[in-house]
Amino acid sequence: MVNTNTTITVQINGETHDFTTSLSLPELLEQIGMNPRLVAVEYNGEILHRQYWSETQIATGDRLEIVTIVGGG
Repeated sequence: MVNTNTTITVQINGETHDFTTSLSLPELLEQIGMNPRLVAVEYNGEILHRQYWSETQIATGDRLEIVTIVGGG
């Protein structure tokens, strides 16, 4: 029997995380409990504009820096 599950390893804010399947960026944010409307994302060293998030597939070796937007005064 062939194992069809693919595990990917990515770095998020300097910490290594494993996922059992390939994910789009919004799916990854949802899985780690972050609200996509309230974060900014640096993807492999580049700020990734929100319009490209849904077409960005996360792969092994990717590096993400995720910053939460905080309001207040």
